[in-house]
This record gives sequence, C-alpha cells and structure tokens, in this order.
Amino acid sequence: MKYIVSLLLVFSSVFCLAADTTYVLRADRVFDGESMHTGWVVLVRGNLIVGAGNAQEINAPAPARVIDLKGKTLLPGLIEGHSHLFLHPYNETKWDEQVLNESVAERTARAVVHARRTLLAGFTTVRDLGTEGAGYSDVGLKTAIEKGIVPGPRMIVATRAIVATGSYGPKTKNTENIINRGAAEADGIDALIREVRTQIGNGADVVKVYADYRWGWNKTAAPTFTLDELKKVVEVAASSGRKVAAHSSTPEGMRRAILAGISTIEHGDDGTAEIFDLMVQHKTALCPTICAGIAVSEYDGWVKGNLPEPDRITRKRKSFALALQKGVTICFGGDVGVFTHGDNAREMEAMVEYGMQPIAVLRSATSVNADVFGYDHLIGRIRTGLMADLIAVDGDPSERIADIRKITLVMKDGKIY
Repeated sequence: MKYIVSLLLVFSSVFCLAADTTYVLRADRVFDGESMHTGWVVLVRGNLIVGAGNAQEINAPAPARVIDLKGKTLLPGLIEGHSHLFLHPYNETKWDEQVLNESVAERTARAVVHARRTLLAGFTTVRDLGTEGAGYSDVGLKTAIEKGIVPGPRMIVATRAIVATGSYGPKTKNTENIINRGAAEADGIDALIREVRTQIGNGADVVKVYADYRWGWNKTAAPTFTLDELKKVVEVAASSGRKVAAHSSTPEGMRRAILAGISTIEHGDDGTAEIFDLMVQHKTALCPTICAGIAVSEYDGWVKGNLPEPDRITRKRKSFALALQKGVTICFGGDVGVFTHGDNAREMEAMVEYGMQPIAVLRSATSVNADVFGYDHLIGRIRTGLMADLIAVDGDPSERIADIRKITLVMKDGKIY
C-alpha cells in the first residue's frame, strides 16, 4: 500500500503543484504581451493574475511564495495558433496512413502525449484546427485537460473541419469504398448551415473551412467553395459568437475567404500584394505556418544549406516578407503535427529568419493571437484580472528568439507544472 501511495505522489508531482498558493514572481525582465519591462513583479492568487507592475507599487500579501527568476524573462503563456494534436510527423507515418489505419484510440493516446509536450514547451494554449479524421475527439481531450485528468494546454478546438465534396482526403481507385476523408464534406448553402451547426453543437470553438485545396488540374491548388458559400459559413458561425479560419494558399481562395469575412487565413503561401492589401483592409490575419512546408521538404530529402532551396520554400519566404511589408496582422502558428509537438518554437525561429523582429514574434504568440482568436479577456497578456498562464525562460527572447526554448517555469491556470 505504501508503494502505491508513493507512486501516486510521484505522479501528482509531475502533474502540477497546488494552485491555492499566492505567488510573487520576480524576474529580470517581464514581457507583458506587448512590451518588455524591468523592475516588475507579478502577483498570482488562485488562477488569476492579481497584480503586475513596478515592484515598489505591488503589495504582496503575507504569506506568499516568492519565486526568484534571476537572469530570466517572464512572459504570458504562449499561444500556438495552428496545431493538430491528433497528428504526428509525416516522416513517421504518412497523413493518409494516420487517417485510414490508426485507430481513434491510438490517435487519442498520442494526442495526450502531444498535449503534455506542448504544455511543457511553454505553450499554455493551442488552437487545434481539426482532428483530421478523429471526429470530435479533440472535444473529449479538451474536457479531460479541463478536468485535470491529463496535463495539457487550454484548447480552442475546430473538431472535424469542413471541406467541399471530392476535394480533400484519401482517394481510392475503387470509388464504391466508403473511406474516412479526414474532414466533413458539405456542399451548398443548406448543407453548410447544417454542418456548421453540427460542429458547434458537438463542441467546436472555432469553425475551420478549406477555401481551396490541391484538387485542381494535375493536383494544383484551386478554390473549393464559392464566395456565397463561405459567406454563409461565416454568418452561421458568427451568430453563435464563433470565428472562422480558412485553409487557403491560392490568391483566389484567399480573396474569397477575405471577402466572406473569415478571421484568419491559414498558410497563404501564394499571397500577392493585392491580396495582402485586401487582408489589411478587411482586418484579416495571416497564420503563415512556415515550418510545415519546411518539414515536408525535409521529408522529401531537402537538406538546408546542402541543397538548393525548394521552390515552395522560396515562394513562402517571399510571400511572408511581402505580408510583413504590407502590414498584415501575423498570427503565430506552425501547423504542428506535420512536425514534432513540443518543438513549436521552431516556427518562432523561422519567423525571425524570414524577417520578423523577435519582439514582434513574441507579440504574435501572445497578445496578437489572443486578440485575433477572441480570447484577449482571458489570456495573452500579463495583466491584472487575466488567467495566470505564465512561463519563464533563461535569457532574453526579445533579443535572441532561441532563448524561448530555455523553459524554466510553466504555470497554467495558477498551477506550476
């Protein structure tokens, strides 16, 4: 019996520390989601930030646990803007194989591991944009995390995602076979209304739609839904207070998504000056997912520095630079799952390499994502009244973005993991 109790105590210590303590966090630097400060302290009570500012102006109650973060930077918990916790890297198992041949039980078990890795890497929130064939399992995982059954980040879930019939998913030569497409097929106004409402009714926090996909001539990317269809998706989602994210890489797919009122464009590989101007005009954000393309190119044999850069990488580099130049709002999101969960910071490093300033990348992964996703009243900043989602890293990631990997503390909902 003593041995069993000891095991339970070990497990609980790995899971989290108690949340009923008042904490005073003192760091060399505090990034509040917008600016970097020195001489600040942050006060946490329960699951809330109850004070943040100059040390002389913050009165800590007694007793309180002081956490000395000398040499470190304290930041809001990072927000991963484009994740697929139910996928794992394609060089391990191809996407089609995962969708068709891995059971939902296996995929859920993997997702539990992925969620823990993500949290411990400092990403206290994820916007998970589709289970890719695992149905509404993301809703169940979100619930398990909220109940404290397993450790993981806050989840903003899209459930099944919506695609036009015939445009997405595994294909079979025997068209009589009914196979898992990896998303929900819907066509026309009535079917789209029904599918959006079905996904919301089953727990979707955000609706994801594929505005284009590789179903054109010779598998080129081409638009899927009409402008009117996309407008209806946005209208129905908005009536419940939800936003819509659109997978899109083509100028025409992006144009339709923007005009339909979609909140974020995912990928945007071939965005043009005209399209990015339109995004600014309509306040549409871009989630560039740089590292997804890099990872796929590496799986295909590309070795950075030893081989010429593939065309898709060059085009992405140019379109991202153009989006920055045009002033498009950039959300942080890597399409994690295509590459390893827990290595989310890889996207932050790529954003800097592609021309974004480190401090802007930090904003993108905190306050910008919170604002764009509609969660600014809860997370994304170190501010009195917001949730106590905080991380600490060695060094200064506003000067050297790679320091964001040097995690020394992760607090979510006032609990230290």
